Amino acid sequence: MQKRPNILFLMSDEHRPDAAGFAGDPVARTPVLDSLAADGVVFTNAYTPSPICVPGRQSIMAGQFPRTTGCERFGEDLAPGHMTYARRLAQHGYRTVAAGKLHHTGTDQMQGWTNRIGMDSNVTHRHIPDRDEASFAGLPEPIHRKWSMVKEVRRAGVGRPPYLAADEYAVEGAVQYVHQHFVDSFYDRPIPEVPLLLKVSLWQPHYPFQVPDRELFDHYLNRVRPFADQDLSDHPVLGGDRFVVRPGVEVSEREHRRATAAYYAMIELADRMYGQVLDALRLAGQDLDDWIIVYTTDHGEMLGEHGVYEKQRFYEASVRVPLIIRWPARFAPRTVDRNVSTCDLFATLCDLTGVPAPDGLDSRSLTGLMSGDEEGWPDEAVSQFGGNRLMIKQGALKYQWYGAEGPEVLFDLDKDPQETTDHAHDPGHAEAMGRFRARRDALGFSPS
Repeated sequence: MQKRPNILFLMSDEHRPDAAGFAGDPVARTPVLDSLAADGVVFTNAYTPSPICVPGRQSIMAGQFPRTTGCERFGEDLAPGHMTYARRLAQHGYRTVAAGKLHHTGTDQMQGWTNRIGMDSNVTHRHIPDRDEASFAGLPEPIHRKWSMVKEVRRAGVGRPPYLAADEYAVEGAVQYVHQHFVDSFYDRPIPEVPLLLKVSLWQPHYPFQVPDRELFDHYLNRVRPFADQDLSDHPVLGGDRFVVRPGVEVSEREHRRATAAYYAMIELADRMYGQVLDALRLAGQDLDDWIIVYTTDHGEMLGEHGVYEKQRFYEASVRVPLIIRWPARFAPRTVDRNVSTCDLFATLCDLTGVPAPDGLDSRSLTGLMSGDEEGWPDEAVSQFGGNRLMIKQGALKYQWYGAEGPEVLFDLDKDPQETTDHAHDPGHAEAMGRFRARRDALGFSPS
């Protein structure tokens, strides 16, 4: 059997889809990602299956929607032994190595990975089996806490955030593993014949909005274009008070600019770290054109757009994500505008490697789109949040359902890319609304 291709899966946390050079941003300096995009397939309408860290990440791992995985809320996790793409590839001979953030909170901290490198392993209190409840009464969860989002913005600037150490550790560990796998100049026992899935997953550019490099921060401070004059939606969820941070109201214009500059600086710092991993592979004698290289993130960051920060909303900046898949040995560079999901990466990796995909996936292989064949592709992306919020995007129409929390919303991104006009009650969109409601019911979000 021909050796299966090696895979490098690069991932960040909270990267807006538009904040990169390859996405057309004139300010962001992302030469490593830009190079991957130039030789790869870029998906311009890729969406997270959930606009929050844990459910979004576990849906990508499982190739299933949050409702299917049973991991719908922050703090939940996949059940021990759940099928993940790492587990599936390991079953078919891959060494599956994860360096950095996975955000598992349950007792199965490996979830199919054969090697884990990093500072992210943490079983939360709720997942300790047979725990004595009286002993845990009043004890806080041993996890990182965040400031209020207003304070996060006010504290933005030059500093060393706690997550940076975890990223540095992950990258150094990945570099060390590359040497061990392909070179091993000490024992002379490398294993290049073993196919490798190497995931390097960073916290950046997740808040706190701080970078230790003053020169890097200063470069962006007067070059970024912070969102200004943003109106809050009157929708109770889209414009709800959670994470509302309006420049000139909750924070000053200068504080908003500093947070934006730090965010961009963190994106550049992450780009440099990915470059270190690519350089290590080249040093080990690897031809990167023979590798499948994926880049994506778990969700976006509002960054003051529509008057809010963070994620958790179905606005484009929160729910749409960058996605690049590069494999020049098989696919020519192209841009794909069809709606896809990062949930689709499971089936895609199976297809690209010749590994049979397991049953029960919501994932769809992207390989046809990567070859330029769009015929028959269901032009849809689905995202869920909190077990009671749903987004369905078909073509340029984005439907949102909030149950008892608020009315339905329909955006037409062709007519209104800024997402300020709700067409849910427009007679011209009545047929589309009926179609979306039927699809909503089929996904298990029926109002009844």
